[in-house]
This record gives sequence, structure tokens and C-alpha cells, in this order.
Amino acid sequence: MNFTLSSKALDTISADCLVLALPQKGEWPASTSAADKALDGLIGKLQSAGDISGKNASVQTVPLTDSHWQRLCIVGTGDDESRTPANYRKALTAAVNVLKDGPSKHAIVALADTQLTGDSATTSERARLSLIGRSLEEHLYTFNQYKSEQPAARNLNKVTVTASTGGKAEKDAFNLGLATGRGMNFTRDLGNTPPNICHPIWLAEQAEKLAKDHDCIKTEILDEKQMADLGMNTILAVGKGSRQPPRFIIMEYRGGNAKDKPHVLVGKGITFDSGGISLKPGEGMDEMKYDMGGSAAVFGAMQVIAEIKPKINVVAVIAAAENMPDGNASRPGDIVTTMSGQTVEILNTDAEGRLVLCDALTYVKRFDPAAVIDLATLTGACIVALGHHATGLLANNDDLANELLAAGDRANDKAWRLPLWEEYQSQLDSNFADMANIGGRPAGTITAACFLARYAKDYRWAHLDIAGTAWHSGKAKGSSGRPVPMLVEYLMSHAGN
Repeated sequence: MNFTLSSKALDTISADCLVLALPQKGEWPASTSAADKALDGLIGKLQSAGDISGKNASVQTVPLTDSHWQRLCIVGTGDDESRTPANYRKALTAAVNVLKDGPSKHAIVALADTQLTGDSATTSERARLSLIGRSLEEHLYTFNQYKSEQPAARNLNKVTVTASTGGKAEKDAFNLGLATGRGMNFTRDLGNTPPNICHPIWLAEQAEKLAKDHDCIKTEILDEKQMADLGMNTILAVGKGSRQPPRFIIMEYRGGNAKDKPHVLVGKGITFDSGGISLKPGEGMDEMKYDMGGSAAVFGAMQVIAEIKPKINVVAVIAAAENMPDGNASRPGDIVTTMSGQTVEILNTDAEGRLVLCDALTYVKRFDPAAVIDLATLTGACIVALGHHATGLLANNDDLANELLAAGDRANDKAWRLPLWEEYQSQLDSNFADMANIGGRPAGTITAACFLARYAKDYRWAHLDIAGTAWHSGKAKGSSGRPVPMLVEYLMSHAGN
């Protein structure tokens, strides 16, 4: 797909389709007015006749003759007061969904001059251009490489996005949006890959490929022996029941000053989670291939960073294992010594994510991090608490938590903070070890984070529980690509100029 940014006048660009915004109330964008003038008032006539609507995310296609464009795609953008970035994104999504399977080969998207309501950081033209770029990549995505009959090639092969100017700042914003969308799609590819292919060694190979494709990324892979030598016994315990051996993946990007502390991303990489001996119910178990959603999002964020090359240091760590129930698997009641030296009584082998993460959180201390953010499809309790709209956020540092919340708001990839109070820690008490790996049904998301907090005391740390946001179920089943936009927004906010 060829994406370009143009500041040329609309009536100088010929294309199969022109995509325009139409408010339900309020002043028209300049591009819509310009197109209406070029078409002798056609858009206004159609609106007056009730043939087209400005209702948000509504889309009407109008064929044209004797024009620079073969058809108009009119996208409703609602009232001025309710045109938030979130509602604008819905309109963008609707427009791209019409384009992707339509007859047009070249589309002009003239939506960047639509005015939004809200904070300038999320409503400026640059923010709109970034969101357009991301939406194009995100909603033109397909995953069909495992179908025996491939669908016909899409007609659409070129999209020109218009902007008021073609300056460097506008181009950078648009390109960041495109890169973020591609990072999301990389995350989705990894998540959607079936677990008989996507196992820990395969994930490690994807890290090596990322380093090969981008010389700014340095990758190191630790095998079982190296992990054993480091005392990573909890990762090894989770992987004991599988014929697929665990791997520990380290990716480094050093784009900032040598003295700058790195921002560290830690991803849970359970490539399939059967629950182990504490076996999950069979219904819906296929979706447990998405239990590596945290690691997939880390990969996606690193790809964006490798493309954009900001002035920042980033280290990504992935603890990859498969949780299976064979005769060598860990049992409820086993006690394991973590890399930190603390002991854990495994009361439930289906609470394995925190076991691979705790060793990873101990390992990353060696990087003297500016901050550590772990990502994990960790608890079903987070879905009960927050549904599928918001990622759960817990942190040991208020500033870091607020930075991530703000980044999520700016990126339209929201999170909600839950408490991490000391009172919850007692739920992890064990009669036989330093702690148990579960704290009972009450506050399951919080006690899981309390467990991780015991390994993150030496640095600023935040935990993102993405169990409700990493993938979609039902007819739309597939990886969502979240929270790549939040991570990218956070990292770019810390990049130097």
C-alpha cells in the first residue's frame, strides 16, 4: 500500500474516490467546502435533500461524472461539541472499512482539517494526521496466510492524505501514525499465529529477525541452561510440562545518550496457556494462544521505535514459555526459588504469568532503568473489573502511573488505575514459603500485581494487565494490537529532540 501526504489543492488531485467529512451540525471543514464548490454545490444539495447524513461514523458513497473523482465517500462526523478524538476515530474506522473492500484503487482522504473538541495535544492537526495514519494501517489489516484459498487482491493500493501544509512536523506526525499502525499489526500477526507455530523458540527467532532487519536493535537469547545458571527457576518451572523449551529474550535500542537510563518493557510470553495441572475449561481454550499478548505488544512497540529512531534508550525483555500439563509439569504445592532468592508456593499452575514475570523483573535491575513497564494478559479478574475497554494499571510510582494514563488518553488507548495498597499483600501469605502465587478470588488483579511488586522494589515500575484489551472474541476474534499506541506515546514523550 502506498501512503502519501499532500498539501495540494483538492481539485488538482485526481483519484477514484474522495473521502470528505460532513458534520451533523456546525461549520464544514475547508476541504468539504472546496469540494462542494468544485462540484457546483452538489454536497449541500444532497444534505438538504436528506440523501447524506452527518451522523457520526455514517458513510455514504456518491458516484460522480465529469469530475476529478469517480465517487465521493461522505463520512459523518457528528456535532462540534461531541467530536472528541474517540468519536473521530470511529468515523475514521468507518471510512477505512468502506474503502478497503470497495472498487477504488486510489483514494484521497481529506479528513485532517476536521476540528475536534478537547485538549490541544489530542486535537491538533498533527494529532489528527497521526491518528489517520494509524487508522489506515490498523483497519486495512488482514490475516489470512493460513487459509488454503487466498482472497482476491484488494483494489485499493494508494491513499493520499491531505494536510494544510506538507512540512516536516506534519510528515513526522503522519509517519509516526503509520509506524504505530504497523507496530500494532506486527503485534496482531504474532498474536494471531497459531500456537503450533508460535512457541518460545519461534518468538526468539522473531526477535533475531527484528535485529537483522533493523541494525539499531541488538538481540540476545537465553536458553534453559543459561536461565538455570541465573536462577530463573520460576520461568523454568512454568515450562517444565511442555516439549517446547522456554526462552528469555532481550532486545536493546540505544538511540539516546550513553548516560541516559533506559526505559524497560517486560512482556509476558506464554505462547499457549492450558493452565497446566490446574487445567482450564475446554471452551474457549483456543484463545489462550493470546496469552503472549504482552510480549507481542513489546515486539510491536520495538518495531515502531526501530522505524522512527527516537533519541531514547529502550530495553525490551520477554519471558517466553508454554504452560502444558505433562508428567513433568509443576504441581500445586510445589515450592520454587525465584531468581531474587524469594520462595514461592505454587498453589495454582494457571497463575503462571506472574511466575515468568517475577524472574524477568529481577533480571532487569541490571539495566539501572529509568522505569520498568510490564505487560501481561494476567488475570480474568481484570476483565470482570474493567471489561474490554480499559487496560488495568497498577504502579509503585504515582508519576509513572500518571504518565501512562496520560499517554493512553492521548493515544486513544485508555487505561484505568487500580490500588496497590499494602493491605492486599497478606492475601499472598503462605504457610510454607515466602509467598503463594495466588491470593484467592477477592481483588485478583490487585493481588497479582502485589506479587509482582515484591520483585520491583528497586525502581519505578508499572504493571499493565491487558487481559481484557489484547484480543477480541466472537466474530471479530483476533489480536487487537493494544497497548502498542499507549507504549509508543509514552516512549515518544520521553525522547529527546
